[in-house]
Amino acid sequence: MLGMWSLLLLWGLVTPCQGLLETVGTLARIDQDELGKAIQNSLVGGPILQNVLGTVTSVNQGLLGSGGLLGGGGLLGYGGVFGVVEELSGLKVDEVTLPKVSVKLLPGFGVQLNLHTKVGLHGSGPLGGLLQLAAEVNVSSRVALGVSARGTPILILKRCSTLLGHISLLTGLLPAPLFGVVEQTLFKVLPELLCPVVDSVLGVVNELLGAVLGLVPLGAVGSVEFTLATLPLISNQYIELDVNPIVKSVAGDIIDFPKPRKPVKVPPKEDHTSQVTVPLFLFNTMFGLLQTSGALDLDITSELVPSNVPLTTTDLAALVPEALRKLPPGQQLLLSLRVKEAPTVTLQNHKATVSIPTTIHVLSYFPQGAHEALFQLNGVMTLNAQLAPSATKLHISLSLERLSVQLASSSAHTFDASHLEEWLSNVVRLAYVPKLNVSLDVGIPLPKVLNVNFANAALAIIENAVVLTVPS
Repeated sequence: MLGMWSLLLLWGLVTPCQGLLETVGTLARIDQDELGKAIQNSLVGGPILQNVLGTVTSVNQGLLGSGGLLGGGGLLGYGGVFGVVEELSGLKVDEVTLPKVSVKLLPGFGVQLNLHTKVGLHGSGPLGGLLQLAAEVNVSSRVALGVSARGTPILILKRCSTLLGHISLLTGLLPAPLFGVVEQTLFKVLPELLCPVVDSVLGVVNELLGAVLGLVPLGAVGSVEFTLATLPLISNQYIELDVNPIVKSVAGDIIDFPKPRKPVKVPPKEDHTSQVTVPLFLFNTMFGLLQTSGALDLDITSELVPSNVPLTTTDLAALVPEALRKLPPGQQLLLSLRVKEAPTVTLQNHKATVSIPTTIHVLSYFPQGAHEALFQLNGVMTLNAQLAPSATKLHISLSLERLSVQLASSSAHTFDASHLEEWLSNVVRLAYVPKLNVSLDVGIPLPKVLNVNFANAALAIIENAVVLTVPS
């Protein structure tokens, strides 16, 4: 408990980010509208939250449904705590309208949360006949933003009170003295009844906030583990989380690459939007993981290219005859592409490119026998990257822009390798790039921020980062 209070005390000393991402983490800025929406959804219930709610609500029931905290048989339903009202005035709560949620962020502390609702009561009137009342109630809560024992952001209820508004007599007769008894009773019991509802709502939202962190698989090559890099920050418009992505191989080894020398200058967040910034470091680390796993290597034979793409000694002789010695025409070729260094990703000027250094071994290909090495090329593939967000990932699709090669060694005579660039580009474009895009299907995971769907996010490529923005 002392540790939690220490964290909360530190909160008051933290100031909101001024637009520089000093670390290499994925920066998530959660708009206060998104937080309000998550709270509202927790009250309504629904299929998105059912697995998260667990014991807070039964299947297909929200906090306001029958069987929920506010429904029949629940905290405020028939037989619930509100039965004390019946002893005084013969009344029971039979309805609680869906609260209207109001959220205000408190910089350096947390959240001011207000729930405005209307409570319906019915019973037998003292003069006989049906008695129906409606009371407006405002639940005011002060909520601190902290960090849980497992390192996740957490909202903690610090203070809760209720303000009883207008009470309407809908049906029946109620003498003034008894009306005052009902009013005083509601004034006393409502905080005990409605403040636990706030606590339960925060429990639901905390589950969503906790989902920001965790382990996300990357297909068959590894995984990404998200952890908090720094204490969360809170401004008057958004909560900021600096999420550190740790990329690991299948064996559990951390794939670590040099960090950028300069901090990323994150553009200001527009009002009523949430924002996630994916740093260049994560792109380079992802491609590094593919390289170390061998996913970028490929042996290309005629079976992998269309029939109109030449891959025989006859076609090669037309380009560089001096490279073939006295090999017979029509013999098949094998192109063995090996990537021994990590690719380099560049993000700038609204464009994303990937540079892949590669070694290309060209051999004569005997399907049932030994291969004979002809020559070796050192090349660099420059590929354009098309980026597209989905609900939870940032997907990458590559297309070849150019391929440059130099002769590294030859079993025959030296030659000008640039004569092969057009031919090799066609082979790479048709055989290598599609295979590469299959490896990239896993995408770059995005942190789960209150179930925000990034599928329709506006995407901006800035220097050394990609920024996704979604309206709240």
